[in-house]
Amino acid sequence: MVKLICTLTDHNDDVNYCAFSSSYLATCSLDKSIRLYSLSSFDELPYSPLRGHTYAVHCCCFSPFGNLLASCSTDGNTVLWETHNGLKLAVLEHPYRHPVRICRFSPNSTYLVSGAADGSVNLWNVQSFKVYRSGSVKDGSLVACAFAPDASFFVTGSSCGDLTVWDETMKCLYNEKAHDLGVTCCDFSSKLASGNKQDVHYFLMASSGQDSTIKIWLISLADHTGLELKCKYTLKGHTAPVLACAFSCDGQILVSGSVDKTVMIFETTGNILHILTQHTRYVTTCAFAPDMPLFATGSMDKSVNIWQFEPKQLLKERSAIEEPKIFAESWSEEEVSSWLCTHGLQDVVEIFKRNNIDGKELLSLTKESLADDLKIESLGLRSKVLRNIEELRTEMKTACLSIPDEFLCPITRELMREPVIAADGYSYEKEAMEKWITEKRHSSPMTNLPLQRLILTPNRTLKMAINRWLETQPKYEKQSP
Repeated sequence: MVKLICTLTDHNDDVNYCAFSSSYLATCSLDKSIRLYSLSSFDELPYSPLRGHTYAVHCCCFSPFGNLLASCSTDGNTVLWETHNGLKLAVLEHPYRHPVRICRFSPNSTYLVSGAADGSVNLWNVQSFKVYRSGSVKDGSLVACAFAPDASFFVTGSSCGDLTVWDETMKCLYNEKAHDLGVTCCDFSSKLASGNKQDVHYFLMASSGQDSTIKIWLISLADHTGLELKCKYTLKGHTAPVLACAFSCDGQILVSGSVDKTVMIFETTGNILHILTQHTRYVTTCAFAPDMPLFATGSMDKSVNIWQFEPKQLLKERSAIEEPKIFAESWSEEEVSSWLCTHGLQDVVEIFKRNNIDGKELLSLTKESLADDLKIESLGLRSKVLRNIEELRTEMKTACLSIPDEFLCPITRELMREPVIAADGYSYEKEAMEKWITEKRHSSPMTNLPLQRLILTPNRTLKMAINRWLETQPKYEKQSP
């Protein structure tokens, strides 16, 4: 369901935020820079990085049409950039030069909200680059902001734990103590929620906090009764403060990142679908691409991971037309071509067709046969093909058991009982990894790079997730806590 397809390591300090448009991925960092990448290849654009801030950049966001990028910083400035050439369009200075922590465009591109460390909120006119309205919260810094999908109001979150709802005149419509130790992020589902009153608009919003929880809120708005905000339920699973949360574009999935170094993927019903453990430090940000099944996570480990994600309905649609991977040996040449396209390997489709590669021959390919028999000249392309074939072989081995891949030890390919995190950020079965190290193999089993340290840390979050899964699988014996 989730596959790591790319890791970006261009920043030389903590990654604070990432954002998608339909064409680009933007990331920003404590290193004072913003970087732009093409979504077609994840190559950095020629005019990236964008440099204009004198201190750490806390947030970046695209305008709804993707033609503008906003970034805000400790230097007190919110900068507008043209995305097609990286040129600076305007610098919006905080009136008192306080650090700006968050910025967000309205869905109609009319306004840009910026929130600062002094608790002030500025609503900027994007055409004139002037402050249209201003407001402030009573306590704390503003660290989160999200617009309702119809632009009728927006919500800010503060470090003291409040969620505040504002209209476009900066009138406070509602205020709620949401997270005891402070709000860290908030995001709206793009889909309107259902309710029991026909003349009321319902919205679904998520907020994350320093209290290690994610809360799902139902916001109702009606002309005669005004606005109400109610907590529907609380998502628990992280063992440390949750720093980021984001809804998928269809509103069916929620992703979160935490100080516990994990990324969790929830259904909006609260079920945990996946726990990703590749980051080695706090996960600070997460974002979904608008037009494709991708999401990104950024971390204090200075990296941004790009994940390919397939919602359940997409998997159902594909299952109707695709042979299950366990039967890959019986794939026809056309089915192999479809598989190549699904994994971004369109460049080799014609080569495979000319050589009549069916499923059985696909699984027997090696790096030598790719180079000598198929004459694929690009080393990078050969590596990508071989990597996907290896993953296919692995998926075939585990498909019958239906064990989530992240529950399998990369060394033994068996269900982990005592998962531990190694210095490469991956999780392994404790006994298997200890044997790996004892045999004086001090490189990562996943990357083959040297391990910076040999300490193994118990992955309690993953073990809890495995235990929850085991409870639904009567043929397996539940692990001890």
